[in-house]
Amino acid sequence: MFTNWRIGSVNGALLAAYFIPAWTLVAFNIFVAPVHGLYERPSVAVALFLSDHLQMAGMSTVRAAWLLALGRLTVVAFFAIYLALLCIPRVRKNGGSDEALGIALAIGSLISFTSMLMASKVGEMAALRLHATELLLLLGAAIVVVIERPAPAPKIAETAVPLALEQAELLHNR
Repeated sequence: MFTNWRIGSVNGALLAAYFIPAWTLVAFNIFVAPVHGLYERPSVAVALFLSDHLQMAGMSTVRAAWLLALGRLTVVAFFAIYLALLCIPRVRKNGGSDEALGIALAIGSLISFTSMLMASKVGEMAALRLHATELLLLLGAAIVVVIERPAPAPKIAETAVPLALEQAELLHNR
């Protein structure tokens, strides 16, 4: 059953199993109550950086929170597309789902990296550990996807059949 699964496919599926529920819940909390959702642990570093260093007002903070939630939901959507493509064996064997995983890893890494920088700037150590852990998970998966390429399709070589002695070698016989 698991003969055609690659390590990168299993790694991506495990990442999706973590990021889809975790980041969907964070984004949903931000959409329901933008300011309250932004000041919860997964996003508190971004909220403190926006209010302390950029001196954003109320409505600008709400817009930034919605933009963060939209970015997180984009990553969740690409992980969901990856899982849907992973269920098709032909796509999984030739690595057709790696593009959706790559986009999710790139956007997720960017969000985690900027959140980690903001957490270090405001001195929020718990958020710094969370974002650093997420970033390491995403970068580790990206390295596995880049290094592990899908197995190449077998090449079918045609062998020439020798002609019998009584057959003439004409153009249509080649």
